[in-house]
Amino acid sequence: MLKTLGLRFIRLLATMFAVSFLTFFMTSLLPGDPVDAIYPPTAGGPRDEVLVEKIREDLGLNDPFLVRYTNWITDVVQGDFGVSYTTDQPVLDEITSRLPVTAELAVVAVFMSVFLAIPLGIVSAYKQGRAIDNTISAFVQFLLSVPSFVVGIFLIWGIALQAGLLPATGWVRLTDSLTGNIETIILPASALALSQLAVFTRLVRADMISTLQENYVLSARAKGLTDGYVLFRHAFRPSSLSLITVVGLNIGALLGGTVVVEQLFAVPGLGRKLLESINNRDILVVQGIVLFISAVYVVINTLVDLIYMVVDPRIRIKSA
Repeated sequence: MLKTLGLRFIRLLATMFAVSFLTFFMTSLLPGDPVDAIYPPTAGGPRDEVLVEKIREDLGLNDPFLVRYTNWITDVVQGDFGVSYTTDQPVLDEITSRLPVTAELAVVAVFMSVFLAIPLGIVSAYKQGRAIDNTISAFVQFLLSVPSFVVGIFLIWGIALQAGLLPATGWVRLTDSLTGNIETIILPASALALSQLAVFTRLVRADMISTLQENYVLSARAKGLTDGYVLFRHAFRPSSLSLITVVGLNIGALLGGTVVVEQLFAVPGLGRKLLESINNRDILVVQGIVLFISAVYVVINTLVDLIYMVVDPRIRIKSA
C-alpha cells in the first residue's frame, strides 16, 4: 500500500512538472507584448523605447526561454507566482480571492447534476426499452447537443428577463448573504450542471444495465428483496466507480471550464479573471491561473484513484 502511494506521489510530481513546462511554453506563444500591459501604446505619439527596453530587461523578457522558465518555476515552488502587470497585486492573491467563487460554482453544479443523474440513470436502466427509458434518453441526448453557454442564454432570457425570478448577472458572496448567494448561483450553476447531467445519466444507465445482469443481483431478486433495495444496495455501488471517476475529473475540469459561463453571468471567478488577463496580456496571471487549475485537476485525479481502493476491495487487494 505504501509503495503504491509512493509511486502515485512520484507520478503526481512528474505530471506537475510537465504541466508547468507546457503552461509556460503555451503562454509564451500568446500574441502581443506583455510590456503593453504596463506601458500601453498611446495615440499621442511613439513610446519611449529606452523605457520599454528597461521594462523588458527588468521583467527578464530578454532572457532565453529556459532561463525564464527556470526562474519562474523556482519562484512558484517557493510560493511566489509573481506580480500582476495590470493590478500590481501578487498573482497568488488574485487567485485566492477568486477561487472560492469558482470552486463554489463548480461544486454546486456537480452536486446538482449528480443529484438528478443518479435517479434518472437508475430508473432508465431498470425500465430499459420502455417509454420512460426512451423519454429520459431523448432528454439526455438533447442536453448533450446544447453547449452550456447556450443553456445559460436561454436561462437568462426565460427565468431572469421574462419571469423575473432571479437576477441575470452579478454575484453575492456566501459570506455577505446566504439568500443573495443562492439567488445568484442558481442560473450559472444550472447552465453548467445540465451538460454534466447528460453525461452522468448516460454513464449510470450503462453501468447499471450491465450490473443488473450479474448473478448476485439476480440472486438478491430471487430472495424476494424489494426492487429499491436491490437497485441501490446491490447494484448501484459497484456501478458507481465510473461515476466517481467522471465526477472527480469534472470538478477539476469545471474550475477551468467556467470561463464562458462566468463571463456570461458576470461572475467574478477564476475563469473571468483568466479571460481578462489574456485580453490584457497579463502573462504572469495567465500562467498562475492555468498552472493552479492544472494542479487541482491532477490532484483530484490522484484522489479519485485512492477512492477506488476504498470503494472497490478488489483494487485495494491488487494494489497491496
